[in-house]
Amino acid sequence: MTGRSAISSTLIIAMLATMLAACGRKGPLEPPPAAIVTDDQGRTHEKPKEDKPIILDKLL
Repeated sequence: MTGRSAISSTLIIAMLATMLAACGRKGPLEPPPAAIVTDDQGRTHEKPKEDKPIILDKLL
């Protein structure tokens, strides 16, 4: 590989990486849809987390 083709390859890879890094929506992170619950009044709340038992719970 010659010096010119190595530079060209590096520039192409850098341009592709820059284009892919720019994809997405601007703004704060949003929780997944399953994490939001709407009540009767139309207000949204986070879904309560389930208490998952582990093996040690039976021993304690």
